[in-house]
Amino acid sequence: MLPFYTPTAPALVRKPFHRDGWVYEEKVDGWRMLAYKDGERVRLVSRNGRDHTRRFRDLAEAVSKLAARSPVLDGEVAIYDQKLRSRFDWLREPDPDVVATPPVFMAFDLLHHDRREITGRPLRERLVLPVRRLGPDGLKAWAQVIERGYEGYVAKDEASRYEPGPTRRWLMVKQPGWTVGEDRWQRRTSSRA
Repeated sequence: MLPFYTPTAPALVRKPFHRDGWVYEEKVDGWRMLAYKDGERVRLVSRNGRDHTRRFRDLAEAVSKLAARSPVLDGEVAIYDQKLRSRFDWLREPDPDVVATPPVFMAFDLLHHDRREITGRPLRERLVLPVRRLGPDGLKAWAQVIERGYEGYVAKDEASRYEPGPTRRWLMVKQPGWTVGEDRWQRRTSSRA
C-alpha cells in the first residue's frame, strides 16, 4: 500500500530573483494532482484529497503504462493553447476550436519509486522533467516567462527535500494582475465608477 502524500506548497513572492543552486520551471496553470501507481491500480488525487481518476481516465491509463512498479508523481493536469500556454479555465470548459492538447499530466517531482520512499532525497535526485525548465538564471528565466506569456515560474532549491505543506525552498512568482487573453497575456483592468 502506497503512503498518502500532502503536496509541497511553494510560497508566493512578489519579485523574480536569482539564487545559485535553484532551478526555474514554468508555472503550469492547471490542477495540482498526485498520481499513485500501485501495480495495476492508478489513482489521480488532487491536493485536497479528492480522487479524479474517473474524470481523467486517459491520464490514469497513461500512468498505468509507466515501467516503474510503484511511482508516486507530483504534477499538474493542464490543457494547452496553440502557443503551448497552459489554460486553467479550459479544464472546466475547453474551447475545441483553439485547444492544442487534451488534458495532460505535467509531472515535476517523484516521491516514491520501486517501493521506496524518496522524499528525503534532494530534488536534483527526484526530478521529473515533463514540466518545462526555464533558463538557469532566475532573472533571465523571468524574461522567458514574459516573452512566452506564462503565468509565472516556480523556483526550487535543488538541495530541498520534499516536505508536506508550505515551504520557502520552493518559491512561486506570478505576473500580478494578469490573465490570458485571446492570443496574449493581458493586464486585468478594474472598472471603477
